[in-house]
Amino acid sequence: MGAKLNLVTGASGFIGGRLVRRLLVERGESVRILVRPDADLSSLDSLNFDLVEGSILSPESLEKAAAGCRRIYHAAALYKLWLRDPAVIYRTNVDGTRNVIEAGLKAGVERIVYTSSSAAIGLVKGGSGNEDTPATLQDMVGHYKRSKFLAEEVARAYAAQGAPIVIVNPTYPVGEGDVKPTPTGQMIVDFLKGKMPAYLDTGLNVVDVDDVAEGHILAAEKGVNGRRYILGNANMTLREILYMLADITGLPKPYCRLPYYPILGLAYADCAISMLISDREPRVPVDGVRMARKRMFFDASRAVKELALPQTPPRVALEKAVNWFRSNGYV
Repeated sequence: MGAKLNLVTGASGFIGGRLVRRLLVERGESVRILVRPDADLSSLDSLNFDLVEGSILSPESLEKAAAGCRRIYHAAALYKLWLRDPAVIYRTNVDGTRNVIEAGLKAGVERIVYTSSSAAIGLVKGGSGNEDTPATLQDMVGHYKRSKFLAEEVARAYAAQGAPIVIVNPTYPVGEGDVKPTPTGQMIVDFLKGKMPAYLDTGLNVVDVDDVAEGHILAAEKGVNGRRYILGNANMTLREILYMLADITGLPKPYCRLPYYPILGLAYADCAISMLISDREPRVPVDGVRMARKRMFFDASRAVKELALPQTPPRVALEKAVNWFRSNGYV
């Protein structure tokens, strides 16, 4: 491992895994990853990296992982729209972020890139939110969005005190390597299985996950300390996404739009059942339905202008996702 040693947290996740691959294969840099002992590293097969077992909730393992690193990419997070114990998501996303920053400062790293989320960005009715759109904790729907908002406040507070932190806010990435998969990836899998004959009137900002990975590296190289950068691309309604998937795959298009309130009622019932049955997660999380009430549209022009964020066409990104899910046995 040389002077260009990068620590990546969350390397077993969707964005983190693609970031590790990009640093190693595209950039020829050295990478160390911090992962839990039970982490699924199948997305990192054949890659040569240094591995430290531990957790972002363990300052001791973080200090070991950060030692000798030039940069830290903190992509670890708990991305769940339902949890039996919501406190877990705050410990992971808020306390874990504080621990990573403290370890990085102690190790004297030159740059920390914190992977926040577009979930922490304010929404604009009839328009697109940007890095300066005002938002409060009360605007955040659900524990995931609240935890990411609070974690970003931690990062911004450290940056205000001079810490070398840049914040990136990915929107809704799609593409190869979505092992778990993420809620967005699961939507694509459900469509491929014929489980999405209808849709809610909502919208997402679709971006290729490899553009998001490159955006992290560009933020490390070009980003301004304390500044946010939305890593996104195309604003699309859910109907447009599903119609594009139908065009790509030849599968039937969804035939109707679902009403909001009956689906919300179904989600509450589904979550109530999950609270009574161990090891069962709701098929329709309440927070997911509540979030879908608004179109989650964002403007990524700052990252395009200041970082030269790539803008792969959304159809290409969706095609890559479809092919990857099909070739890896998800369908």
